[in-house]
Amino acid sequence: MTRAHGTGVARIAESVSSQERSARDVVESCLKAISELDGDLNAFVTVDAEGALARADEVDRRIREDDPLLTLAGVPLGVKDNILTRGIRTTAGSRILENLVPPHSATVIERLEAAGAVVVGKTNLDEFAMGSTTDTSIFGATRNPVDRDRTTGGSSGGSAAAVGAGLVPAALGSDTGGSIRQPAAFTGTVGLKPTYGRVSRYGLVAFGSSLDQIGPFGRSVDDVARIFDVIAGHDPKDSTSAREPVPASIVPPGTEALRGLRVGWPAEYFPPGLDPGIERSLASLRDDMASAGAEIVEISLPHTEYAIAAYYVIAPAEASSNLSRYDGIRYGRRADGAESLDEVYLKSRSEGFGDEVKRRILLGTFVLSSGYFDAYYLQAQRVRRRIRDDFERAFERVDVLLTPTTPTPPFRLDEKPSDPLSLYLADIYTVATSLAGIPALSLPLGGGDLPVGAQLIAPWFREDRLFGVGAALEQGGMLA
Repeated sequence: MTRAHGTGVARIAESVSSQERSARDVVESCLKAISELDGDLNAFVTVDAEGALARADEVDRRIREDDPLLTLAGVPLGVKDNILTRGIRTTAGSRILENLVPPHSATVIERLEAAGAVVVGKTNLDEFAMGSTTDTSIFGATRNPVDRDRTTGGSSGGSAAAVGAGLVPAALGSDTGGSIRQPAAFTGTVGLKPTYGRVSRYGLVAFGSSLDQIGPFGRSVDDVARIFDVIAGHDPKDSTSAREPVPASIVPPGTEALRGLRVGWPAEYFPPGLDPGIERSLASLRDDMASAGAEIVEISLPHTEYAIAAYYVIAPAEASSNLSRYDGIRYGRRADGAESLDEVYLKSRSEGFGDEVKRRILLGTFVLSSGYFDAYYLQAQRVRRRIRDDFERAFERVDVLLTPTTPTPPFRLDEKPSDPLSLYLADIYTVATSLAGIPALSLPLGGGDLPVGAQLIAPWFREDRLFGVGAALEQGGMLA
């Protein structure tokens, strides 16, 4: 896997823009790789070969006409199957939406296609993005390109596997509590969860509306930064979209970003139960950063221990509200043989939703119900405020935080815990940043036989800082 600065997305766009290669040639190569290699990975659930070639031909036509907007000319992309794509099936991995072909695209897709990127297909995910394994999809499990017997993580496992296997140079995922960062860590790729509101959610199938963010996967920080630069920015179609200006994210080569950098080392992210190999690799990276001129600052984020509990109240509560629209009448699958309206609801939702989605709907409905709202949902929101305050205080002392992305390496698919709580705890290092709405970047970390990730966390709207530091770590040879 190539991680040198300026390769991948940048190299493809440069070669197509200069007419060294045609966009059609690039896309045909990508489609060939998917055809030959994806059979046992199951990264893609829908491949739009005809549409992708037509879009590539359009890019080639625009290049001949000297279109100056093609910053991603001919770059093939995979797109998580909960992001709407006009004319291409979008299922959210669920039987209740298995035949949906959207009449319009998400804002991020419109922006990427305007920049010359080419969507080649839709990637697998846990149903409605609820999960940490990418095996609750109606299309079956996605397998890890590093070891086919292991999980990719979730819920954006298809996008992570597609990039990790080299089927596409970059892909889009969504992150509600870690669904980009955990799969990135498990597949040896780079994944970004942007600041909440930085990237439009218009056209994203909603899970947790105060948490969901679309973000990119790539093989290098540079790849991710170039995709981010296109999709970020205010969108009037999204009422939660931020108007904060987006600084240029493309970073020059070199390790200058580490000199004088204050790096927070939060004690709560290194408990006794952390995998020893991950802890050793993070400590080695910390020491390398210090040798390059960074200052390591030990800090505390005291409310971290409550993040999982708060998240698994807030996210299911929002999911139960968002998924109420899939009732067999207004949206999605409608069951046959129902004799009353209540029976239509019951049969359609029972047939259409899988076990994990049903579990979260029930949990969310319970915490929002009369008599429990104050005890659970309102209390979780208070904890969320405390977690955000912890980060605000931390960033008064440091520029970025360095933590693990996951507590373990990718586990075997046949070792999946039967207890849902065990899987929920896999998000222990990612949910706090989601609750606070701050940006975080997972980087591939060396030192073991299986891929794991280092997570960089920055203040609100400072994705450019993450890219600068991440690129410096790559270029300094400190990562995988």
